[in-house]
Amino acid sequence: MPFRPRTAVSGVILAAAAVLLCPAAAGAQPSAAPGDPRWSAAPAPGDGAEPSAQDRPYFYLEGAPGTVMNDRLALSNPTGHAVTVRLRGSGSGAGAWLALAAREVKLPAHTRAGVPFSATVPRDALPGDLAGAIVATGGGAGGRGGRVTVPVHLRVTGPELSALTVENVAVRGRGSAAVIRYTLVNRGNTSLTPRLAVRADGLSGPVLRRAARTLPLTLKPGRSVDLTEEWPDPPALDAVDVRLAVTAEGGAHGSATASYTAFPPGAGAGAALVVAAGAGSAVAVRWRRVQGRNRPPGERDAAAGERPAGGEVADAAGRLANTGSGARS
Repeated sequence: MPFRPRTAVSGVILAAAAVLLCPAAAGAQPSAAPGDPRWSAAPAPGDGAEPSAQDRPYFYLEGAPGTVMNDRLALSNPTGHAVTVRLRGSGSGAGAWLALAAREVKLPAHTRAGVPFSATVPRDALPGDLAGAIVATGGGAGGRGGRVTVPVHLRVTGPELSALTVENVAVRGRGSAAVIRYTLVNRGNTSLTPRLAVRADGLSGPVLRRAARTLPLTLKPGRSVDLTEEWPDPPALDAVDVRLAVTAEGGAHGSATASYTAFPPGAGAGAALVVAAGAGSAVAVRWRRVQGRNRPPGERDAAAGERPAGGEVADAAGRLANTGSGARS
């Protein structure tokens, strides 16, 4: 068969057109909703290149607060029918910062389109990683609907600050047990996984010691959470100071203290008087020690030789007894 240059050239042109107009067959695709759309949406190749297997599977943007970043979404319709694609940003973080050049794109058969968009990072944005997406929804006859979600990963750069406080500490009795209630507040700009340590000291010494343990939560910047700590065996009669200490990555730490007075069931005012008396005795002992340390050396020696009033009464009684015995003799 004679060789026909024109036919060979036509074949090359058709093959190139097939690659150009059908990027879905060549590149990795973002996730598609059920319905298997015959059109595609994906991050556009850089520098206007044709789609390939090395294309980006998602958008990655990085900038400081106040930065405006630009990129482009590639839409492709390799079918023989026109398709209308509606576009929107999704997600409370990065998705809310996206501005698309067009909200609706009409794709004729066998065509591609690039849709520019921008991401504006607010000036008061906190450093960290955010997730969003561009959602493309197709419409048209012949089963050419469906939805494609293209992920957008956005990183806000800047100095990181880790700050954590524990607040509103309170202890409440619950039958023979008690519950420690408290609030954790993330006052920095990074997500934190807190660690909590608990200690309580009564009139006679320690009554509770719990080593630091990691709490099963991640606290985002600016967020707070109300938590409880069960105390199944508190003292039945005591005046207790409860202290909570929290730490987290980045050097974040905080602490707070609450007082708790425990009474046995049905004790009422009598138990309160006993606890008050115990507390008063402890204070009196401490006061006497302080006063003793503050006296001049001579007075401290004299005070050391003093005896209680009971001892003086006993000595007087002894002297009287001795006097009576001598009179009888």
